[in-house]
Amino acid sequence: MTTLARALKYAWAAPYTALGLLLGLFSLLLGGTWRRKLGALEFAGGALGRGIGRLPQPVRFSAMTLGHVIIGVDHAALAQLRRHEHVHVRQYERWGPLFLPAYLLSSLLQLLRGRNPYRENHFERQAYALAPERPRPQRNG
Repeated sequence: MTTLARALKYAWAAPYTALGLLLGLFSLLLGGTWRRKLGALEFAGGALGRGIGRLPQPVRFSAMTLGHVIIGVDHAALAQLRRHEHVHVRQYERWGPLFLPAYLLSSLLQLLRGRNPYRENHFERQAYALAPERPRPQRNG
Protein backbone atom coordinates (compact mmCIF):
# COMPACT_ATOMS: atom_id res chain seq x y z
CA MET A 1 0.00 0.00 0.00
CA THR A 2 1.38 3.41 -0.87
CA THR A 3 2.09 6.01 1.77
CA LEU A 4 -0.62 8.24 0.31
CA ALA A 5 -3.24 5.48 0.43
CA ARG A 6 -2.31 4.68 4.03
CA ALA A 7 -2.48 8.36 5.00
CA LEU A 8 -5.91 8.68 3.38
CA LYS A 9 -7.22 5.67 5.34
CA TYR A 10 -5.95 7.17 8.60
CA ALA A 11 -7.48 10.55 7.71
CA TRP A 12 -10.85 9.00 6.74
CA ALA A 13 -11.05 7.24 10.14
CA ALA A 14 -9.57 10.22 12.04
CA PRO A 15 -12.78 11.54 13.67
CA TYR A 16 -13.26 8.25 15.53
CA THR A 17 -9.54 7.86 16.16
CA ALA A 18 -9.59 11.26 17.88
CA LEU A 19 -12.46 10.10 20.09
CA GLY A 20 -10.55 6.90 20.84
CA LEU A 21 -7.44 8.90 21.75
CA LEU A 22 -9.46 10.96 24.23
CA LEU A 23 -10.79 7.79 25.81
CA GLY A 24 -7.27 6.35 25.74
CA LEU A 25 -5.87 9.41 27.50
CA PHE A 26 -8.59 9.03 30.13
CA SER A 27 -7.54 5.39 30.50
CA LEU A 28 -3.91 6.44 31.06
CA LEU A 29 -4.95 8.97 33.68
CA LEU A 30 -6.75 6.15 35.50
CA GLY A 31 -3.72 3.87 35.52
CA GLY A 32 -4.09 2.16 32.16
CA THR A 33 -1.26 1.42 29.75
CA TRP A 34 -0.88 1.56 26.00
CA ARG A 35 0.83 -0.34 23.20
CA ARG A 36 1.16 0.07 19.47
CA LYS A 37 0.14 -3.04 17.53
CA LEU A 38 -0.32 -3.45 13.79
CA GLY A 39 -0.87 0.27 13.13
CA ALA A 40 -3.33 0.81 15.97
CA LEU A 41 -2.97 2.04 19.54
CA GLU A 42 -4.27 -0.24 22.26
CA PHE A 43 -5.21 1.09 25.69
CA ALA A 44 -6.07 -1.26 28.52
CA GLY A 45 -6.18 -1.84 32.25
CA GLY A 46 -6.39 0.63 35.08
CA ALA A 47 -9.64 1.80 36.61
CA LEU A 48 -11.28 2.25 33.20
CA GLY A 49 -10.57 -1.37 32.24
CA ARG A 50 -11.92 -2.61 35.56
CA GLY A 51 -14.99 -0.40 35.15
CA ILE A 52 -15.67 -1.75 31.66
CA GLY A 53 -15.44 -5.28 33.05
CA ARG A 54 -18.09 -4.46 35.65
CA LEU A 55 -20.69 -3.05 33.26
CA PRO A 56 -24.04 -4.88 33.24
CA GLN A 57 -24.17 -7.80 30.81
CA PRO A 58 -26.06 -6.20 27.92
CA VAL A 59 -23.42 -3.46 27.54
CA ARG A 60 -20.30 -5.20 28.89
CA PHE A 61 -17.45 -5.68 26.43
CA SER A 62 -13.86 -6.87 26.48
CA ALA A 63 -12.64 -4.58 23.71
CA MET A 64 -13.97 -1.76 21.55
CA THR A 65 -12.49 -0.11 18.46
CA LEU A 66 -12.69 3.58 17.61
CA GLY A 67 -10.84 4.28 14.37
CA HIS A 68 -7.23 3.26 14.94
CA VAL A 69 -7.63 2.99 18.72
CA ILE A 70 -8.66 -0.15 20.58
CA ILE A 71 -9.79 0.06 24.20
CA GLY A 72 -9.80 -3.12 26.27
CA VAL A 73 -10.31 -4.38 29.78
CA ASP A 74 -6.70 -5.61 29.87
CA HIS A 75 -3.88 -6.50 27.50
CA ALA A 76 -4.61 -10.24 27.76
CA ALA A 77 -8.11 -9.62 26.38
CA LEU A 78 -6.67 -7.43 23.63
CA ALA A 79 -4.20 -10.15 22.64
CA GLN A 80 -7.09 -12.62 22.44
CA LEU A 81 -9.33 -10.27 20.44
CA ARG A 82 -6.70 -8.46 18.32
CA ARG A 83 -7.61 -10.10 15.00
CA HIS A 84 -11.32 -9.38 15.52
CA GLU A 85 -10.73 -5.77 16.53
CA HIS A 86 -8.42 -5.18 13.56
CA VAL A 87 -11.24 -6.21 11.25
CA HIS A 88 -13.11 -3.28 12.81
CA VAL A 89 -10.08 -1.02 12.22
CA ARG A 90 -10.29 -1.92 8.52
CA GLN A 91 -14.05 -1.27 8.59
CA TYR A 92 -13.38 2.22 9.97
CA GLU A 93 -10.84 2.76 7.18
CA ARG A 94 -13.47 1.75 4.62
CA TRP A 95 -16.50 3.55 6.11
CA GLY A 96 -14.82 6.52 7.84
CA PRO A 97 -17.30 8.86 9.55
CA LEU A 98 -20.19 6.72 8.28
CA PHE A 99 -19.08 3.66 10.26
CA LEU A 100 -20.75 4.32 13.60
CA PRO A 101 -24.14 5.35 12.12
CA ALA A 102 -24.05 2.29 9.84
CA TYR A 103 -23.08 0.03 12.75
CA LEU A 104 -25.89 1.38 14.94
CA LEU A 105 -28.40 1.10 12.09
CA SER A 106 -27.40 -2.50 11.51
CA SER A 107 -27.93 -3.26 15.22
CA LEU A 108 -31.31 -1.48 15.21
CA LEU A 109 -32.47 -3.45 12.18
CA GLN A 110 -31.53 -6.71 13.87
CA LEU A 111 -33.29 -5.69 17.06
CA LEU A 112 -36.45 -4.82 15.11
CA ARG A 113 -36.28 -8.25 13.45
CA GLY A 114 -36.13 -9.91 16.87
CA ARG A 115 -32.50 -10.92 16.42
CA ASN A 116 -29.45 -10.35 18.59
CA PRO A 117 -28.37 -6.76 17.82
CA TYR A 118 -24.70 -7.56 18.50
CA ARG A 119 -24.15 -11.03 17.06
CA GLU A 120 -26.34 -10.43 14.00
CA ASN A 121 -24.90 -6.96 13.28
CA HIS A 122 -23.43 -6.97 9.75
CA PHE A 123 -20.08 -5.59 10.94
CA GLU A 124 -19.76 -8.09 13.79
CA ARG A 125 -20.68 -10.99 11.55
CA GLN A 126 -17.96 -9.89 9.16
CA ALA A 127 -15.42 -9.58 11.99
CA TYR A 128 -16.30 -13.01 13.38
CA ALA A 129 -16.11 -14.54 9.89
CA LEU A 130 -12.71 -13.04 9.13
CA ALA A 131 -11.27 -13.53 12.62
CA PRO A 132 -13.02 -16.40 14.40
CA GLU A 133 -12.80 -16.40 18.18
CA ARG A 134 -10.14 -18.63 19.62
CA PRO A 135 -11.03 -20.48 22.80
CA ARG A 136 -9.69 -18.75 25.89
CA PRO A 137 -7.06 -20.73 27.75
CA GLN A 138 -8.31 -22.36 30.92
CA ARG A 139 -6.90 -20.94 34.13
CA ASN A 140 -5.89 -23.40 36.80
CA GLY A 141 -6.63 -22.63 40.41
